[in-house]
Amino acid sequence: MSSERPDRWSTHMVDLGPAIVVKRYTDTAREPGRERCVREWRALTLLHAHAPGLAAEPRRADPDAAVPAIAMSRLPGDPLRGRVLDARQLAAFADAVGTLHRAVPPRILHRLPRRPGLPGELAAQVRAWSTGPPPRPDDGPVSRAKEQGLAWLARSGLEHGGEPPVPAVFGPGDGNLANYLWDGTWVRVVDFEESGRSDRAFELAEITEHVSAWVDHPLDVTAFLEQADLTAAETARLRDCRRLLALVWLFLLAFDDPDHPRNPPGTAERQAGRLLGLLG
Repeated sequence: MSSERPDRWSTHMVDLGPAIVVKRYTDTAREPGRERCVREWRALTLLHAHAPGLAAEPRRADPDAAVPAIAMSRLPGDPLRGRVLDARQLAAFADAVGTLHRAVPPRILHRLPRRPGLPGELAAQVRAWSTGPPPRPDDGPVSRAKEQGLAWLARSGLEHGGEPPVPAVFGPGDGNLANYLWDGTWVRVVDFEESGRSDRAFELAEITEHVSAWVDHPLDVTAFLEQADLTAAETARLRDCRRLLALVWLFLLAFDDPDHPRNPPGTAERQAGRLLGLLG
């Protein structure tokens, strides 16, 4: 999940036929497109070697072009976003996520750079947002949720960052359910431009708290998380990561332009209720 305000598209896809897709990465205020291109190419090559079929097959990369680009195979399937998942689909989704986390061998994983947007960075971004003028008048549940969320954040210790006391995993970097494709049998994964070394608790929280997991047809979070078999330390970290990401999403949704909204009316208020519930 990027901590950048969601007011610009930074990548686009070019269809070259039934088998090949080209993804191009433009620069943003946050980082050059080359950085995202390099991360995605590294992820695709690692997954092709250690979990073939889970992600697209890498074909060609040009990270030093004026607009960096990757050519990759086309994956079959339809996005999970906006879909009511039955037990079979939910199990396949959880299996794909678990396979993704375990795919990179430890000898390689410990050398991977940490992915962007981990808790320390997100906490700092929330603090920066909270010191500026609100993008719209805050009142009611949104204001209460921000106040209680910021008070919790000050006590949480997440702003200090650093390596968490839980095992490392490979993290794809984006919890959007649109990045998980159901082909009728398996779930496959796309979009690795924010990928890198992470931990299960944070990656699972990115999925459960992403707006795509609840704004249309809510993901059965309890059933999904029950399949992860987390340790006690991961369970405690999951609770804090869910709270942090819910707070991040509250600020992101508050930036939604009321004249050109990206989400249905009342989404920020619904998110406020979700955050208050997690804090409770």
